[in-house]
Amino acid sequence: MDARFTRYSVFYFFYYAALGAYAPYVGRWLDASGHGGYVVGAMMAMWYASRMVGPPLWAALMQRSAVPGYWFVAATLLTTLAFAGFLLASQVTTLLLVMAVFGTFYNALLPQFEAMTLTALAARSTEYGRIRLWGSVGFLLVAATLGGVLDRIGNEAFPLVTLTLLLMMVIAAWPHRHDRPSLHLADAGAVGPWWRRPDLRRLLLVALLMQVSFGAFYVFYTLHLQARGHSGLVIGALWGLGVLVEIAMFWRVPGWIERFGAERLMRWCLALTVARWLLTAECADSVAVLGAAQLLHAFGFAAFHASCMRQLVDYFPGRRANRGQSLLYAFSSGLGGVLGAALAATMWQIGGGRAAFLASALVAALAWWMLRSGTASRSLIAA
Repeated sequence: MDARFTRYSVFYFFYYAALGAYAPYVGRWLDASGHGGYVVGAMMAMWYASRMVGPPLWAALMQRSAVPGYWFVAATLLTTLAFAGFLLASQVTTLLLVMAVFGTFYNALLPQFEAMTLTALAARSTEYGRIRLWGSVGFLLVAATLGGVLDRIGNEAFPLVTLTLLLMMVIAAWPHRHDRPSLHLADAGAVGPWWRRPDLRRLLLVALLMQVSFGAFYVFYTLHLQARGHSGLVIGALWGLGVLVEIAMFWRVPGWIERFGAERLMRWCLALTVARWLLTAECADSVAVLGAAQLLHAFGFAAFHASCMRQLVDYFPGRRANRGQSLLYAFSSGLGGVLGAALAATMWQIGGGRAAFLASALVAALAWWMLRSGTASRSLIAA
């Protein structure tokens, strides 16, 4: 990787290191604090709902700013200050309020930084995966070890550990204070409203459904495995395994996208994700099968995400990159995350982890069908 892009890798590392503490273990912390499945689901729904608010508002602000890099650093600081509220919050109302503020700032960060990264890469956009993989390294190191650490020191340490990682993220953001959109990249014509573009509309809907299918994983995977008797050490190792293969895939996926095409690769990813959720639902007692299922994270997350990013470059060229990132983040990750958390919480209350992951498999299958049907339709028109 070009040394010029090292500072981008460093920020990804600490952003996702903090997420590696938060995403796998916030549900465990809430459960240990005496809150039930609906509260866990509501908290995560609020987290994803903030993705629909923060990124678009932040993108609009950045487009009008002459110093977007300084606003970016300020957002990392506000994110950290907001998360500190979890050190004091205990009632559901307070927890939801803190989550709303924290999520709004934290979720506004990544679309802006993704756009900054793609702008810096310019014509070398296929190299994105090799920079982004360092985020996966950060997530891996934390997610794989924190479960065992919390087994030893107690779940009450979760907010302080995460806060420390967020402070490191603020430091990593400082070298980007002078970053601004490139002025030499071509605009390549008007983009137009996304809902008038069938291919872009389909891409966003498929990305939304994939996110919905991940609801059970992000909200209840740790609790699902705890209910089957697995220790924090084993659960952390399974989280880490998924991220390890994710890292390997981010390194390899640029060549795969060039060889097979982003959309074809996305269809493979969706089919393998269906298999993953079925294995997680039906074979949760077997560490070996769970490990095999986690290997598929390389496709369900890394290859799928990189393929979406590659297609967005075509739809939102040049200085429109931030708009495209915010749209994808708010629509798929935001709305999809809310729907996924709500579906997962409902199915968890009805039938536990098995029901939640079976529902996830069904949603991923629907996304595969939608993408496959769109490809078939275009082939018939071309013929």
